[in-house]
Parts: sequence; structure tokens; C-alpha cells
Amino acid sequence: MPALQSAVIRMSARNVHPHRDRTLARCTILTKIAALAMSRSSRRGCTLMAPAALVIAFSMHAYAADLGVPYTDMHAPESYVPRAAFFAGLGGSYNSVSFGNQNVYGKGTSYTPPYVDISGPQPAIIGSAAGQTGLTLADASGLAPSIQAGYFQHFSGSSWLWGFKFSYAYLDMDSEKNLMIPQAGGFTQGGVYTPFVGNYVTQGYRQTLKQQLSLVPFIGKSFERSFVYLGAGPTVAQTKTNIDSLVGFADINGLTSSITGIGRGSSYSTSQYLWGGVATVGATYFIDRNWFVDINYSYAMTETKTSTWGGPWSFDPVIGGARTGTNNGTSSGNVTTQDFTLSINDAL
Repeated sequence: MPALQSAVIRMSARNVHPHRDRTLARCTILTKIAALAMSRSSRRGCTLMAPAALVIAFSMHAYAADLGVPYTDMHAPESYVPRAAFFAGLGGSYNSVSFGNQNVYGKGTSYTPPYVDISGPQPAIIGSAAGQTGLTLADASGLAPSIQAGYFQHFSGSSWLWGFKFSYAYLDMDSEKNLMIPQAGGFTQGGVYTPFVGNYVTQGYRQTLKQQLSLVPFIGKSFERSFVYLGAGPTVAQTKTNIDSLVGFADINGLTSSITGIGRGSSYSTSQYLWGGVATVGATYFIDRNWFVDINYSYAMTETKTSTWGGPWSFDPVIGGARTGTNNGTSSGNVTTQDFTLSINDAL
């Protein structure tokens, strides 16, 4: 019984709080009275007084706790954030995509072998024209699925941490615009060179961001149920260029004619990977020690890269000889993306 009395008194001493002196003084007095009652009850063999006194003592401490005395749950973890963990998660993102610095160059060639028309035999015709233009595409936006995986670890004895994560998003977002590429050139027939101007006309020039993969090292600070972080790293994006129904026109001696044939436009596409950089800021919330929610904002910009497109064409007009030729060109540009991503993750 003396050991029990000492335990009760020590419990009173541990609960001392500078802003609750009066309340604790009363509790301490009542505790000592309860301890004295337990002592006397043990000497007199009373089996009911000791439990009653014990109840009074613990009730006083409960009362003190209600008034603001700190209480420590010995079973609660100091932090739900692990000291170190691998993690993987699934989620979705809202994305805004900008296709900047678009420039398109095109060159066409044509060849008409010797032929005969109402005027008689005609010599071969060899021609070419080229030109370029810049254009601005509207921004694209929408939702996309995403996955991520990574690792984080606290610095020794600190709430600061470091880590890295891979993130992947399948976006498939595009922007399209009709395109006219100015042309200047000429043709040679029977040793005579005739200059002309014209245009490549398309029914659509389309840029598509197919998918994006990023690796982001980060640093952060943890709290009881969360950590905040920021980081930056490399990113790679796959884009695709489509040129739909390309037709070449030439203004010759004041008359506009289709060299490649109206309604016989050629379509081309090319795909490329663009490297760039990404910056990220985010925050997590741990539901328990394994599952957590991650929300982050990222800004990424790729390099400007030039890709080539082209192929042959042929046209057999009603008047004149059959024509063959090539369309060749390049397109260049970069991609800027902004996204808000929300994911549910498992700390492994």
C-alpha cells in the first residue's frame, strides 16, 4: 500500500502546470487525504475504503485534466509520418498545356515530264518553292490520370526530410489551327525560268502532348500528420505533330492554280520526345501511418526541338501532263505544362 500512495503522489507531481496552481494545490491536498485514507483502511482491514479513496484520487486528476492539465496518450505515435518509406500512388490531375514558339517550314518540288497538249509538244517542267511561318496555338486543358512512386527519409534527429519521386501522366491533349505557309520559287521549262509566289494551305496543323514523365528530388519538413515539400528535376514529354491535307498553290502570271491538286491534299505526322525541367511544391496528409494523400502543383517547360515531316505526291490534271513531286518541311516548338495533382498513396 505505501507503494500505491507514492505512485498517486508522484502522479500529482507530474501534472504540475504553471497556469493551474490553485486547482493542482487542491487536487494535491485531496490526493494526500485519499492516500491517508488508504493507509488507515489497510491497517484497519477495511476492504471498501481503499478502492473508494483510489477512485477519489484518480477523479481529482481527471478533473485537473479537464481544466487544461496536459495529458499524454502513451499509445499515440509522436508522428504519423514514417522516418523513412518507399511509396506509390494513383490519382488524377488538372492540366493546362501551352504549345509555344511554333515555327513551320515547307518546301515543295514538282516535275512534269514532256507532254503534248492542244498547242503541241511541251518540254518538261521542273519547279520548286519554299517558305516558313510562325503561329500561335490556343492553350489546351483537361483532366488526366497519373501515377507516382518514390522514397523519402528524415535527416537524423530532425523533422526535415529529403526524397525523390517519379510521376507519370497520360495527357493526350492537343491544339489545332488552320495553317498557311507562304511560298516563293519558280519553275524552268524549255530553258526559261519563271518565278512565282504561292502558299501551302492545310486544313489543320495540330500539336498533341501525349504523355509526360518527371523525376523530382525534393526536400521537406514533417509535422504530426503531414509533410510539405518542394523540389525540381528533369522531365521528358512526348509530342506529336500532324499536318492535315496539305495542298500547294502557285500564282503564275496572275493566275492561281493548284500544283498538287485540289482535293488531293497530303497528310503527315511525326512524333518526338522533348527534354525539359519541372518545379514542384506540395503537401501530404497521413490518414494513418501507411496511407496518405498528396496534393501538388507543378510547372514544367521543355526544350525547343525541330522535327521533320514530308513525303511524295502525285497529280494527273485534266489539262497538262501528270505531275509528281515531294513535300518536305520542319516544325519546331516547345511545350509548357501546369498541373494540380491529387493522389492517394501507400507508404510501403
